[in-house]
Amino acid sequence: MNDTYVECLVERKPNPFSILIKGGMIALCAVCLILSFAIPFMLIIGVIIGVLAGYFVFPMLSIEYEYLYLDKEISIDKIMSKQKRKKELVLDLIKMELLAPASSHEFDSYLNRNVQIKDYSSGMEGEGHKPYYLAYHDEKTEMLVKLEPNEEMLKAIKLVAPRKVLS
Repeated sequence: MNDTYVECLVERKPNPFSILIKGGMIALCAVCLILSFAIPFMLIIGVIIGVLAGYFVFPMLSIEYEYLYLDKEISIDKIMSKQKRKKELVLDLIKMELLAPASSHEFDSYLNRNVQIKDYSSGMEGEGHKPYYLAYHDEKTEMLVKLEPNEEMLKAIKLVAPRKVLS
């Protein structure tokens, strides 16, 4: 077998409101704990809020994306709090129309048509962060996928579709 395998991990930039959400949930639990001395039932409410925050809210505040390239397919997984993994998207590169830097004017026609955009990039700009758009079209959907592939992944994709990859 002569399959190419490349993986790339991109950490999502923390949302500015995530610190406020974390602080608010912790403050709410602390207030319930303090009020539990006067009203014993508040301790139960504080514990319930803390458990719900720890299980549902906090994992959604730390997100990473993993791109896996294997045999002409890119699989994008969302990793929450370095614990839970969810498969977000699988792209067949045969149906890819174009892969180019997000700053390229090649995508103006897509953006003017209000094509669905899915963002799986870090959300950061500047040194070390070069987002790319991948134009994808299959029977059901037409979309732009925003990624941050590493050089090794770009080379692997370019081997499969050299005319569709712009650097």
